[in-house]
Amino acid sequence: MQILISPVITEKSLGKVAEGRYVFKVSVRANKPSVAHAVEGLYKVDVVSVNIVNVKGKTKLVRGQFRSQKKDWKKAIITLKKGQKITGFDE
Repeated sequence: MQILISPVITEKSLGKVAEGRYVFKVSVRANKPSVAHAVEGLYKVDVVSVNIVNVKGKTKLVRGQFRSQKKDWKKAIITLKKGQKITGFDE
């Protein structure tokens, strides 16, 4: 099972990079220890804490009358040990 799906690159998430916090889209079945282990293995950093948020999918109107539901997903906010950072995130 793939734990990390993609980094979340938004203005708000990039603002947290200065604090040593990184945001990732993760698998719906992922938990905190598995996310921490995946980040440590992939980026060779020390994870201090992991916060996970369940994000509900939005309801959209299709052709003005049919309702369509986007998928629910999980967001993980990872805090790294002070002084460490993940390359590839622009500050």
